[in-house]
Amino acid sequence: MWQVDRAPHAGTPDFERFLATLNAEAGFFRTDAPITVARAPGRLDLMGGIADYSGALVLELPLGVATFAAVQPDPEPVLTLVSLEVGLDQPQVTIPLSVLFPGGQALGYAQARALLNADPRASWAAYVAGVLVVLAHERGLLPQTGLRILIDSAVPAGKGVSSSAAIEVAAMSAVLGVMSRGSGKSASIQSLNPDPQPLAPREIAMLCQKVENLVVGAPCGVMDQMTSALGEQGRLLALLCQPAEVQGSVALPPELAVWGIDSGIRHAVSGADYGSVRVGAFMGRRMLLEREVFNHEEHKRSATHSYLVSVTPSLWEQQLRQHVPLEILGADFLARYGATGDDITTVDPARIYAVRQPTAHPIYEHQRVQLFRALLQAATDNGHLLGELMFQSHASYSACGLGSAGTDLLIELVRDQLGGGLYGAKITGGGSGGTVAVLGRSDAAAAVQR
Repeated sequence: MWQVDRAPHAGTPDFERFLATLNAEAGFFRTDAPITVARAPGRLDLMGGIADYSGALVLELPLGVATFAAVQPDPEPVLTLVSLEVGLDQPQVTIPLSVLFPGGQALGYAQARALLNADPRASWAAYVAGVLVVLAHERGLLPQTGLRILIDSAVPAGKGVSSSAAIEVAAMSAVLGVMSRGSGKSASIQSLNPDPQPLAPREIAMLCQKVENLVVGAPCGVMDQMTSALGEQGRLLALLCQPAEVQGSVALPPELAVWGIDSGIRHAVSGADYGSVRVGAFMGRRMLLEREVFNHEEHKRSATHSYLVSVTPSLWEQQLRQHVPLEILGADFLARYGATGDDITTVDPARIYAVRQPTAHPIYEHQRVQLFRALLQAATDNGHLLGELMFQSHASYSACGLGSAGTDLLIELVRDQLGGGLYGAKITGGGSGGTVAVLGRSDAAAAVQR
């Protein structure tokens, strides 16, 4: 008979449902070893979005839906991974430990990425097996036995609500839970560090970002993983992405509510549009470094002066905008500047990159998010001002090339209901489809449904 470590999640409404799922999938697990369970929610990006990788403040709302990971040691030296997501061509993936950890050492990140993404039908496993690769490289934690890992997610994939981050955080938390159960030679996961310390949620989030960047190959910022690991249900996580400074949580006033509406268009941060906009932003930052913008006395006072968002909108408009080109050929950029300074993306010499708008977006978005937080915390009714900031953010996404016909239609439908209790809306996360966030009065659900 197997047992589940249920204490951390027993209070969540979806835990009993997951226990029923475990019972239904009992044949996947052994009967003589405990199962460690972890839960991680998805998130709705209310404000901030793609400005995270430029150091912006973001406001993220954890969702009620989540991903569960169940992990059990297995004496067989293999990783056996199962996803219960409907529609997967290959829901079970088996990887011998000798393949992922040849000679007892983890594959390099590039090798692991090539291995785990070689078969598109099984590429979902990179989010899970990548956790073990990152823990080995970054914390010296190596599996000594096989593991059986089951993933059950209620966070919809491809909708821009961080289904991937929820998988990573849940899987890593459960794997670390297995480690905490054992010690000595019988441990399923052993540390090369003689005095390993438990990992705090912030550190788990930072490591999960490495999974996505270095193993999955998606150039995301850290806000998704931080929200999944640290977010408080029903409150906005205020995160200054420099690189991951939690500035507490912000409550929505009781008269306001937020909804997420699926545009029906699948989103992926690994897509070319998201990546090219990130490259453009880092190109712009590199050009400003060339002009010694970040050595300006106004920025020397800040320890975070090298982040693009340390440039104020007024300074950008008055002194800098004209020095950043609308676009540039990758080869021309490389010839003059050498590199962008971003370790996650690469410049394609044959591609023309937009630069000015991807550079301007985080400068203005950081300002918008700061204003949004201040308005939320004010004692007055600021719904229409908050909504206008969301509309501005959406327009800036579109100017970067990250809009879509489906999301634009939803935004216009919200505009049509501004007199019916709705205040504003915007595309979320990496853009190019996915989910639209809508802000309105708490009694405006009927307007949203229309």
